Formats: sequence, structure tokens, C-alpha cells
Amino acid sequence: MSIKISQISKQFDQFTALKDIQLSIEPGEFIAILGPSGCGKTTLLRLLAGFLSPTAGSIEIGESQVGTAKRSLPPEQRNIGMVFQSFALWPHLNVKDHIRFPIQHHRFVPSALKKNEAKRVEEVLKMVDLESFADRMPSELSGGQKQRVALARAIAPKPELLLMDEPLSNLDAELRMEMRNEIQSIHRLTGATIVYVTHDQGEALAMADRIVVMNQGEIEQVGTPPEIFARPKTPFVAKFVGKANLVKGSWKEGKFTPESLPNVQWQDNGIEEGMKNQGYYPARPEQLQLTKDQDIQNAIPAVITSVQYQGKEIHYLVQALEQEWSVHADIFDKFDLGEQVYIQLKGAVVKDRVKV
Repeated sequence: MSIKISQISKQFDQFTALKDIQLSIEPGEFIAILGPSGCGKTTLLRLLAGFLSPTAGSIEIGESQVGTAKRSLPPEQRNIGMVFQSFALWPHLNVKDHIRFPIQHHRFVPSALKKNEAKRVEEVLKMVDLESFADRMPSELSGGQKQRVALARAIAPKPELLLMDEPLSNLDAELRMEMRNEIQSIHRLTGATIVYVTHDQGEALAMADRIVVMNQGEIEQVGTPPEIFARPKTPFVAKFVGKANLVKGSWKEGKFTPESLPNVQWQDNGIEEGMKNQGYYPARPEQLQLTKDQDIQNAIPAVITSVQYQGKEIHYLVQALEQEWSVHADIFDKFDLGEQVYIQLKGAVVKDRVKV
């Protein structure tokens, strides 16, 4: 099912939660709406679901206009399924009954599906790997199993649009990784259009076909995970998604020179024009390396201010050029807190040794 969001705004009294949102979603796409708390992503999802009406603009789902400032269809009149952050399971129904309920009551369930209710329940149980838990009550399930039940209930009536509001935020790290695979599998098996709200960059990058990055009620950038990660168009996207170090300086003839370092030149590795026009080079932590060699040509003097061991790598914070830099280094390249080091951009070109 396609979605067209045209110049949507949403205001609560004097607060504007969404400003002129424009977005098109193709049938069968997995779209992640990514942003920090308070950016408007859940408000946008609630508008798609029909829990809220827009202040301005329009929403089309499929061939129907479902939301305007004057008229908004309620959730039960939209062919959607929804997965909530809190699971929202009914304590008096077992797993099988949770799946059966929407098949019996969802307005858009095909008659053929209703006639084969038992078969569909078994099919969905198998899809979410809960066949042996069919008769369990919610109180007898783990967090991951509860989330599977919530997913199963949402997909049981075969909705054309599946909305997910931070469904993994209440799970521990290992379960979140496991559930990512489950959700991707469900997307492949159902072919439904999915709109997935999250503040977790890892979830969005791992699962989505396209990512919508939001900030302060506006869309900052829309693109595929590689585009969003490697080619951010704004400083916010560079910091929020890629955790980039925003280095201020000047661009000339496709080369970047950091402020206060006239002899250093960094190559253009596909930096977006918007970033260049603002005089930024977004250097992600993995693009930088640390060295103790003070004689290396393009070294930027720095001091280690934080060391965090992460197993396969070590995350360092270093102070250099009056700003804090984040650098991810190999576990075999160890540096100590307070140690004098030198930063390099991998592949940098210089004229002479940096002098500070």
C-alpha cells in the first residue's frame, strides 16, 4: 500500500510538533522514521494511524484520502496493523486468542481468511515461532515472546500497512538483535508496507529500505541506509546517525583544510554540497586513526580524555583544536588516558608537517 503525505503540519496549542512534512512511500517499502525524543516521529505515526488529525495538509493511504484538517478517518476505518512500544497485550487472552481476535474483528479481513481462521492462526504462530506457546497467557511469557505476540496480532488480518512505534525499546540488547531478524522476516513473508519509528540508529540502518531522519518537527534527510550514513546532508544527520566529528574549515578545489591547520588537506570522499557550503567535513570515528608518531606529516596533536573498551574495538575521546573528537581504534592500538597522541584522517594528503 502506498502512502502520500502532503505538507502535513500538526500543532498542539502553541507548540508545533510537525512542520510541512512531505513524504511518499511505495507499496511494500520498509520505512524507518528516525530521530531523537521530541522530534515529531511518533506524532507522524499517530497521524498515519488515525489517532490524531493534521492541522494542515493531507494524508493518502492507497487510493483514499484518510486525513485532512477537516476530515480524518478513525483507525478502525484504515487497513492498518499496529505494534506498540508497551506490547499492549490483554491479560485474559492466551497467545492463540490474541492472534484470533483481529481475524474475527478487523474490518478489512477478507472473507476467505475468516473462513480459514484456524489455518491462519497456525500460520501466524509458525511465522513468529510461537507454536509451542499457543496456550500460554501473557504473564507466562518473556519480553521477547510478548513482542512476538504483539507482532503476530498485528499481521494476523493481513493489513496492507503495518505501523510500529519503537517496538523493541523495552527489550534487552540481545533480544533486540533477535527481534530485528524476526521483523525483517515478517516483512519478507507478508509484503506489507512498514513504517517503523525508532530513536535507535542501528535498528534503522539494519532493517529499513529507506530512512527518514527527523529533527524538531521537520525532515532533515530521506535516503537509503548507506546514503544516510555515508553522505549526510546536514550537520544534524552527520552527528546523529554517523556520530561524525564535525570539523570546521574551508573547501577549495575539492579539498578541505581544517581551521588553524593550513598545511593539511583532506580529500573529498563524497561529502554533500550542503556540508561543504557550511564549511564542514564530517569525519566519522572509524575514518580517523591515532598514532604516537609525532613525526608523521599530517598529525594533529591531541590528548586522550576518555577510553571505552568495546570488545572488538576501543572508543576514544580526544581533545584537539579546541574540540572533542571521537575515534574508534583497533584493540591492538592501545592508548592511555591523558596520553599525548596525534590524529590522522585515513588517506589524508598534506604539504608539510603540522606545527602547533
